[in-house]
Amino acid sequence: MPELPEIAFNKKYVDATALHKKITQLSFPDDSLLQAPKSHFDKALKGEELEETTRLGKYLLIKISSGKWLVFHFGMTGKLVYYQNQETPKYTKMLLSFDNDYHLAYSCRRKLGKIYLAEGFEEFKKENELGDDALELSEKQFLNLLTDKSGSIKGALTDQHLLSGIGNVYSDEMLYQCGIHPKSKVDKLSEAEKKQLYKQMKKVLKMAIDKEGERSEFPSDYLINHRKDGEDCPKCSGKIKQIKVSGRSTYFCPSCQKEQK
Repeated sequence: MPELPEIAFNKKYVDATALHKKITQLSFPDDSLLQAPKSHFDKALKGEELEETTRLGKYLLIKISSGKWLVFHFGMTGKLVYYQNQETPKYTKMLLSFDNDYHLAYSCRRKLGKIYLAEGFEEFKKENELGDDALELSEKQFLNLLTDKSGSIKGALTDQHLLSGIGNVYSDEMLYQCGIHPKSKVDKLSEAEKKQLYKQMKKVLKMAIDKEGERSEFPSDYLINHRKDGEDCPKCSGKIKQIKVSGRSTYFCPSCQKEQK
């Protein structure tokens, strides 16, 4: 499922292609992902322009010249395609046509994404009870978020109400780089461990953004290309193990990431 770095890539893509062009037509080949009636999208978007983009964790928000915001959640297979003179991409759910004869399609094969129309950034964040974007947090804010938490650290990192943008893949990577077992209880971690986790959170997310989600380009001592039960650990002679933590598939190295006693 796309996490914060993949949304950052989509933001960059829209910024480079679809902004500041008049929307002449909207169509909805499949309106099952719309979180508001089609007529609301038509009224808010037709004749308007996409003005600017911002990111909140796993959500891409696009400000419309009408004052509202178009919001995309990509699920596992959602993507945006800006194109001209070709067939509409397969699995397109929403299609914007511009006055330069280009189109912006949102396609989603597995139908796990969502398309929202929001009154504003803060309103959307509040209505969906989303935490602050993980990359925007200061170390102090991050430490404060973990204060008085008693569940697993993996569960805390992937709780979008606590902080936005981190999912299975990058939470596992952060914990692996810190040598912290994913089942470790938050209140049992030392302040030094939490500070190291904050640093790795920033490092891993920024690296993923720089590499535009190309996981094959990550350093050889990263877990990301060894996410398979029984795979050799890239740091030691141990074997990668898959378990469930907070209901999520989780990969770690039992040798590098010792479980708390």
